[in-house]
Amino acid sequence: MTSSQPRRILLAYSGGLDTSVILTWLKEKYDVPVVAFCADVGQGEELDGLDEKARATGAEKCIIADLRAEFARDFCFPMLRANAVYEGDYLLGTSIARPVIAKAMMEAAHAEGCDAIAHGATGKGNDQVRFELTALALDPNIQIIAPWREWDLRSRTDCIAYAKQRSIPIEVTAEKPYSMDANAFHISYEGGILEDPWAEAPEEIFRWSCAPEAAPDAPRHVIVRYRDGDAVAVDGVEMEPFALLEHLNALGSEHGVGRVDIVENRFVGMKSRGVYETPGGTILQRAHRAVEQLTMDGEMLRIRDGLIAEYASLVYRGFWFAPEREMLQALVDQSQKGVSGEARIKLFKGHASIVGRRSDVSLYDPELATFEADDVYEQGDATGFIRLNALRLRVRALRDAR
Repeated sequence: MTSSQPRRILLAYSGGLDTSVILTWLKEKYDVPVVAFCADVGQGEELDGLDEKARATGAEKCIIADLRAEFARDFCFPMLRANAVYEGDYLLGTSIARPVIAKAMMEAAHAEGCDAIAHGATGKGNDQVRFELTALALDPNIQIIAPWREWDLRSRTDCIAYAKQRSIPIEVTAEKPYSMDANAFHISYEGGILEDPWAEAPEEIFRWSCAPEAAPDAPRHVIVRYRDGDAVAVDGVEMEPFALLEHLNALGSEHGVGRVDIVENRFVGMKSRGVYETPGGTILQRAHRAVEQLTMDGEMLRIRDGLIAEYASLVYRGFWFAPEREMLQALVDQSQKGVSGEARIKLFKGHASIVGRRSDVSLYDPELATFEADDVYEQGDATGFIRLNALRLRVRALRDAR
């Protein structure tokens, strides 16, 4: 969507090779002011000096937005309330970061008077869709510039040559044999040496977690407290969402928890292998389900669980700000009223196992569940229950027998 000449451009900027080249390319192609935008979502990268680097590359100014608290509170935690898992394994760490970044980009674009935004996502990936769907949902008139879908550069080698020709101040180092993306919820690794789905991910790629076999020989028990579907405390200490997530990331990483290796189906139609580290998110997802098992009505749980795949798909494909996701979120949040209690998790050699759960509002009644004699459940009542539920099956069988 680059049919018109922009007046001012906001660029999603990291200071790396691609976005440094893109910044220069935008200046050359459009000859308008470019504002660099960097989002801090807990990736832990060094942000000092980014302003000077952006200005040296031609940016009019550089905005660094601290989105860590908002990311955890308003994006990760609502998603965790839904127990969202994509294709059975992926906890959506990259997917959920894109809408908070794009939302902040649009706020910055409006504040800076930018009528166009630009990003460095490639034409093969999901991120281009996620960024642009959010941008257009928030401002249907915004112009979007995606250089990788327009320019003649086709590789990192081309970008390096472009940077050298124009004396762009970049540090050219040996390329990592994979692509990495980090935030407070997870780290993803894709491409390069991981493109062979038969090859085991080398140990040296992992930045957070230790190898499960190298984890401590003694397990660590951790208690997570929930209030209306949100984690609010760990081992009795109340924390805000971002601090709680970081704390569990550290505990899970120490015990090798949260590594996942999958081949997923991208929204654009191809299969892609991803290796992920999600230590804190793994603990939270399992602890949350444990508290739900005690406190959620069985039919509510069944219906909500039937919507998990749809909710996860919406997040994965970039429809966070779509009415269908908001509709599902309202249902999810209603279901979470009363999901309050504690789960005890044992962290050991890559596993996060539920070993206990308790709640003051539990629906679990040991007198009903017992296999011993009791006075509260009339077992003979089950006969009519079964015959009524079997009625349609018996009618079909009688028909087929005729």
